[in-house]
Amino acid sequence: MIFFLTVNNFNSNIMEIKILGSGCAKCKTLEQLTRDVVSKNRIDATITKVDDIMEIMKYNIMTTPALVIDGKVVVKGRIPSAEEIKQLLTK
Repeated sequence: MIFFLTVNNFNSNIMEIKILGSGCAKCKTLEQLTRDVVSKNRIDATITKVDDIMEIMKYNIMTTPALVIDGKVVVKGRIPSAEEIKQLLTK
């Protein structure tokens, strides 16, 4: 008798990160900083840059850039430090 073990590699714990902003210098800085933190700390996440104003308005923010983690706005209107981003992503 032969048994096969199937391992499901689908990871439902992948973090979804969104950077909200029109493309200004601060928005680009936040995006790059976030990508660097994710890469350096090997965080399993998808990062999406959202620049569509109608999509941004759905998050009820008045100032950009904004950092959204798993649908929740965690930073808005400023650029957090790399350490702060790391803390937010590894809670």
